[in-house]
Amino acid sequence: MTVEVKFESWQLSDEQFFKLCQDNRDLRLERSAKGDLIIMPPTGGETSNSNAGITAQLWLWNNLNKLGVVFDSSGGFKLPNGADRSPDAAWIPLEKWQALNPQQKERFLPLSPDFVIELMSPSDSLETARK
Repeated sequence: MTVEVKFESWQLSDEQFFKLCQDNRDLRLERSAKGDLIIMPPTGGETSNSNAGITAQLWLWNNLNKLGVVFDSSGGFKLPNGADRSPDAAWIPLEKWQALNPQQKERFLPLSPDFVIELMSPSDSLETARK
């Protein structure tokens, strides 16, 4: 079950949120466009296996075509609406990757992926996934 923690009285800066994620690598943390902290639980074996397969297929396709860069669920994206999200699998064109400087490549990428896969578990809702 995903937990959303509301932070109406204060907001974490991008730097503070990145540090929070780095200091708590065992947690899967995301942030909504409103700044609320989203704590994602670890997945079960079936979901984890499906995620690995999906990411592998996307990586194999990209490796064959050499069109871009693939990311797994541990990669974060700073979206234009202010949210920080980590989709199960994502892809961006090579030119977007090459346009980033080395510092940007080491942080949550400041862009929306061109292709995203989000595998929904039985406890997920479509409304939550769309956010």
